[in-house]
Amino acid sequence: MRVLVVDDSVVIRKILADTLAEDPELNVVGAASDGHIALAKIAQLNPDLVTLDVEMPVMNGLETLAEIRKLYPKLPVIMFSTLTERGASATLDALALGASDYATKPSNTGSADVAIDSIRHELIPKIKALCSAHARKPLPAPPVRPAPRPRPLAHPRIEIVAIGTSTGGPNALAEVFPGIPKDFPVPIVTVQHMPPVFTRLLADRLASKSKIPVEEGTAGADLSPGHAWIAPGNFHMVVKRTGMRRGLDLNQDAPENSCRPAVDVLFRSVAAAYGPSALGVVMTGMGADGVLGSQAIRDAGGEVIIQDEPSSVVWGMPGLVHAAGQEDGMYPLAQLAPEITRRVLESRAPRVSTGVPAGATLEPPSR
Repeated sequence: MRVLVVDDSVVIRKILADTLAEDPELNVVGAASDGHIALAKIAQLNPDLVTLDVEMPVMNGLETLAEIRKLYPKLPVIMFSTLTERGASATLDALALGASDYATKPSNTGSADVAIDSIRHELIPKIKALCSAHARKPLPAPPVRPAPRPRPLAHPRIEIVAIGTSTGGPNALAEVFPGIPKDFPVPIVTVQHMPPVFTRLLADRLASKSKIPVEEGTAGADLSPGHAWIAPGNFHMVVKRTGMRRGLDLNQDAPENSCRPAVDVLFRSVAAAYGPSALGVVMTGMGADGVLGSQAIRDAGGEVIIQDEPSSVVWGMPGLVHAAGQEDGMYPLAQLAPEITRRVLESRAPRVSTGVPAGATLEPPSR
């Protein structure tokens, strides 16, 4: 996997190049200190992926990304940004411009060990996932997909929608949330794998584009219809039921699937609080987070739908839910908001009675 490193810091370029080069699957084919040099080297070196700093002289990361997308629409680009309000805002701008994903620079840049550990555990897996997705290499999956379990013909009313996503998620959510109608009759709870600050800014941006209110989740918030919450970075978000009341709670229990917030944690709590009245949605993302949570929702009688592979940036999370036989439908990104709305509204529509007792059969009329 051929990687081009773009960063104005000599120290960061050195740490990135040396750490990536330790991995036998990665080949750092070049480095650049600004966007102009980067564009020239992309043409010369034909990398499989570019890591791109945000703050650079001459031509910054956002300007460079815009040019890359004009010239190389499908080339994976990972933004490498600081874990600050300014860095988070610029990263979300970059994702909206077409960046594939992002990784955060360690806040303690004076420690090489911290930086190297961050690169190994956060950046390298993302490079491999995006390069594999770009090449459409098959996902590791069970050799035989389990047969889908028989589902009841009539489901109870859907009372909550729970969404889980990761790589590619901010742009995917920016397409789904504006498609949810203003009078949506149930709450939406969402996990997007992101650090602190990023999740608050993401919620604000989604709110500015959506017909329903969207905010970062807070402990004690009551779940009200037509309202959406995004799990805050570095906290698991769960739904708790107390009598007839259902609300949000936050905790910092151990990460699951190396994630906090984790989709599995949210989905399990939704299954426990809502039983068969939950709809789970697993969207684009790398890793296996959401598989066990989807099983919990379906074991409780609820439904799970997933995003399809062609419209996903990385078909890891939804692909593994599919491989485990834990989904009730698979849809392109553009169809997810209409499908979520359809399922919720149809589940809540008045049911027409035939006047026939349960278990009875209809006899043909006598002549």
